[in-house]
Amino acid sequence: MLDLLVSPITLLQNAQVLDVENGVLLPNQRVVVRDGRIERLEPMHAEAPEARAAEVVQLDLGGKTLLPGLIDAHVHVLAWTANLRELHNASPHYNALQAAEIMRAMLLRGFTTVRDAAGADFGLKRAVEEGLISGPRLFICGRALSQTGGHADSRAAGETVVETVSTPVAFGRVVDGVPEVRRAVREEVRRGADHIKLMLGGGIASPTDRLTNDQFSLEEIRAAVEEAEMADLYVMAHTYTARAVNRAIECGVRSLEHCNLIDESSVELFLRHGAWMVPTLITYQALAQEGVAAGLPREVAYKIDLVLDKGLAALEMAYKAGVNLAYGTDLLGAMHRHQLEEFAIRAQVQPNLEVIRAATLYAARLLRVEGQLGVVAPGAYADLIAVDGNPLEDIRVLTRPEQHLELVMKGGMVYYQRDGRTGVWRSGTLSQRSG
Repeated sequence: MLDLLVSPITLLQNAQVLDVENGVLLPNQRVVVRDGRIERLEPMHAEAPEARAAEVVQLDLGGKTLLPGLIDAHVHVLAWTANLRELHNASPHYNALQAAEIMRAMLLRGFTTVRDAAGADFGLKRAVEEGLISGPRLFICGRALSQTGGHADSRAAGETVVETVSTPVAFGRVVDGVPEVRRAVREEVRRGADHIKLMLGGGIASPTDRLTNDQFSLEEIRAAVEEAEMADLYVMAHTYTARAVNRAIECGVRSLEHCNLIDESSVELFLRHGAWMVPTLITYQALAQEGVAAGLPREVAYKIDLVLDKGLAALEMAYKAGVNLAYGTDLLGAMHRHQLEEFAIRAQVQPNLEVIRAATLYAARLLRVEGQLGVVAPGAYADLIAVDGNPLEDIRVLTRPEQHLELVMKGGMVYYQRDGRTGVWRSGTLSQRSG
């Protein structure tokens, strides 16, 4: 069992704190953590009466950079394979154990919070919250809602039985018409959803839809948004084309995923409605290089080329216009290991600080937990990582954890400390030290 470093009070000494709100580094800082939250930040020369208490843990960071734990706003923690049919047909218990390992690896990369975009349910979230498994804080939608033949309908053209997409481990549920949409949203709310996911356009992994088609009628979309808002939730939507994105925003969808094929009209709508864009650029690069090997059916792999080279330009256009942007990856199967590489892709068209904000400050705003996550500030949860180097100058400080990651803390618990009592970094996993 993982030997977590736990104490009511922890002093993080000699830290160089990255203030993501103001975009500055604060050297020679002490961060006082009490009962899972940040109590205060202060210069090292200030007196710390807690240091004399026997139960206090003191960690000397030796000038390493301390920043908020990372937030990935588009993951699929159940996706241990890129072949979603294989996932649907597997044992729920097997899928849960696979998800536990995927989440554990995410945490050890520095992601202390993730937003699941279809598949994870209240059971996985509860297991993390109760400490049964180690993983990031989990925000869930349950099953995504798809029309017949939509992106979450995994049936091949010759299949007719809908039960294949209604199993306990399905990513989505097929619903048609306003009454079915309303009931499905209410069911996901009942099952503990933090947000609602709609499939509003074609996708890569789905077998029967074109990438460029629209899905769900305007009435169905508006019904889902209304039901979500009545539950004080919001809707996120799978979209690629400008038309799909624009329909979604005009119907009240708050979080638009992927968005590789947007145009200036989409940008205008993002700004007018204050909607969020969550690009997932690394997944297309990974799918192009190893998607088939990871389980993606060959018959749908051709769709990758339709979006692969468009996403970076869409991101640059949105960034320059001032669109709300959050960090996402959307990786499947063995490709989860590329999760940090999204930083390097985005840094091609954005300043490093803006990319970091997308995975901290901005993502927390999207998740409606501003001030509690995504910042190093009094009152926030002590979800923190320390790295050797300055990510404002070199984004590779974040993309190469085997070289630079020094500490992962979530809720005041230390889950990883380089060469410390909790483990050492070995190929993206935490191994217990001997001796």
